Amino acid sequence: MAERLLIIDDDARLSAMLKDYLSSAGYEVRTALTAGAGLTDLARHPPEAVILDVMLPDLDGLEALRRIRAGSGVPVLMLTARGDEADRIVGLEIGADDYLPKPFSPRELLARLRAVLRRRSGPASPEILRFGRLEIDKGSRAARLDGASCDLTGHQFDILAVLAENAGRILSRERILDLVRGGGEVFDRSIDVHVSRIRAAIEEDPKHPRRILTLRGAGYLFARRQDEES
Repeated sequence: MAERLLIIDDDARLSAMLKDYLSSAGYEVRTALTAGAGLTDLARHPPEAVILDVMLPDLDGLEALRRIRAGSGVPVLMLTARGDEADRIVGLEIGADDYLPKPFSPRELLARLRAVLRRRSGPASPEILRFGRLEIDKGSRAARLDGASCDLTGHQFDILAVLAENAGRILSRERILDLVRGGGEVFDRSIDVHVSRIRAAIEEDPKHPRRILTLRGAGYLFARRQDEES
């Protein structure tokens, strides 16, 4: 069965073009021209991924993303014509899995979409990584602290897993993105945003982290020992 995609974008011509292109790549594509119609469609026909424009006529795309995240962990690829870094950062903070500014190549969108879906449904590993009270379960793609689930998007889990798999090693932002995405355009700031959200989920005091450490000018280091002194 083809994976179902939902495009929420008020540009009818662009939506039709993307529907044709993605359909030819083997996806089942539904479209909505407003946030309201898109949210309704998402509830009735849950997709495997959502392509969401920031600028919509009835509801800001960022608010639409907030409403999606209130009830669903579906991967969301955001589109924007603004080219504003602030929008990209806010979108990532709210829970977007990736961000693509307009104009863009359909081939790049397809590549990013496939990467998002691959991260979400890729081969599961039974390995469970444990660091004191923190447990990272790669099989179920879940992180737990003291047995309680940590609230992370799929992309944030991938970053956490990469850091944990390289515990004790310094990873630059470029290297983290390379390991998570397998290459592609690098936005250093997006990694900082995601790490901030991960810290909020797994650290007792995110402003004074003990699990994910920042090495100024070098990158991030996931501590091997974290709770021995707790």
